[in-house]
Amino acid sequence: MLPWAALAAPAADCAGAQHVRLREPVIVSTDERAELSALPPLRVVVLDAPPMTRFDPDRNVYTGVGIDTWCFIAAQLGLHYEIDPAPGWTVAEKIAGVQEHRADVMIPLSLRPDRALRGLFTQPYYKSHYAVIARKGVQPQIHQMADLARYRVGVMHGVAFEPMLRDMVPTDRLRTYDQSSSDGLFKALRAGEIDVAVFNQSIFAEKRYSHEYFDLEVVLVLHEYPRAYRFYVSDTSEHRQLVRVFDRYLAALDVSASIARHEEGEVQLIERYVAQRSQRTLLQVASVVAVLLALVCVLALRRYRRLSHLLAERNQHILRQQEALQAANQELERQSQTDGLTHLANRRHFDQALAREHARWRRTGSPLSLMMLDVDYFKRVNDLYGHQVGDDCLRAIAQVLRDNVARSADLAARYGGEEFACLLPETDSESARIVAERIRTAVARPELLNTQGDRPRVTLSIGIATLAGGRADASELLAAADAQLYAAKQAGRDRVHAVVLN
Repeated sequence: MLPWAALAAPAADCAGAQHVRLREPVIVSTDERAELSALPPLRVVVLDAPPMTRFDPDRNVYTGVGIDTWCFIAAQLGLHYEIDPAPGWTVAEKIAGVQEHRADVMIPLSLRPDRALRGLFTQPYYKSHYAVIARKGVQPQIHQMADLARYRVGVMHGVAFEPMLRDMVPTDRLRTYDQSSSDGLFKALRAGEIDVAVFNQSIFAEKRYSHEYFDLEVVLVLHEYPRAYRFYVSDTSEHRQLVRVFDRYLAALDVSASIARHEEGEVQLIERYVAQRSQRTLLQVASVVAVLLALVCVLALRRYRRLSHLLAERNQHILRQQEALQAANQELERQSQTDGLTHLANRRHFDQALAREHARWRRTGSPLSLMMLDVDYFKRVNDLYGHQVGDDCLRAIAQVLRDNVARSADLAARYGGEEFACLLPETDSESARIVAERIRTAVARPELLNTQGDRPRVTLSIGIATLAGGRADASELLAAADAQLYAAKQAGRDRVHAVVLN
């Protein structure tokens, strides 16, 4: 491992710290602040893990939610630090560097008991999920994590999810990849050396475009196993004090604006990718035109008409290529925001819309309602009739949502599994309840039978939360709607519960 000062270190782009704010004041004593500001410059190692951290090689800087959060707190405390001078280190080497005191801080890392024994974790600042990724056209039959035991599975060595996979996947079918990037993992998947890869969903979404992994796709998102990402700090008495102060700030921070900003990075990446492809296409076209012009100069006038006709054909071909490229761009954007089964908005699209509408509510004060819907006894539908009938049921419910959540500003989304969400801007609690009752009644149709439930039909439980004032953030609105959904379930299902947050 190279000495710390031997390489030109990247920097943290702290401009994004302006998107982090305090929900409440944080009390740090004068003595604590003096002790922390007097620490030697902290040696910080960073993973390239968008949207938490993303390395920009053109500017030699790191950006992301984790960088915004780090810069904000470091500025508050007057900390001095240096960023990772060796981006070629593997994940395991960076973790070992913190544990062996060759580095002071790692950004980001998820909590594992063995890591906590040899280092200090702060409170989390970002949550994500792992996804099961396969080659297009292979279509492995994976509906839950237990199904992975039947396949050859690849995973990055040292990630927090590895021990869970080792408990579930036979040793001879689990392969780990220990390197500074995920290139080897996805190369093995594309070559057929493994059947599926388990990898962070948000990071793969960006790598799919930056590395042109268009032959790979997500077949299952493991929503039941969320990963919380934190700062990992070497264990010293001074750093214990640093972690305690960091936890105070993390408990009071609102990073929703930073998350929304950096999760848009995927869309920006797609736009850059399409622009680069367009530029290459235009360069190819320019080369063809240059050749044709050279031929025109060489050939006699008697060939002029034939060459003109050929040039016209080439122009038509170029036009068709440009139209096809534009259509592909639109389809890519649609697919990145659409749930494959129901064709409603997906979870990522919903999270972006929630952040956007919550920001608008802060500006305008117009009521904002959020509806969470869950299919009652859906597991029994799958168990009794099979997953195909279950999928048909979800598609039918999605059509009901499209029919009843129809305003241009409204959004209906598949939140995960059999759970849906509807975002209703400028809608008060009573109006939201009317929409919910209309949906609930429409779903309870005779042809959607569920004879194992309390009633011989498929039903919905619905929870509604409405922002009508106050300072609640988007996560509090989501939690309130989810709590009302739980209350509807507890009260007997097939009903609507609502609350107004003032």
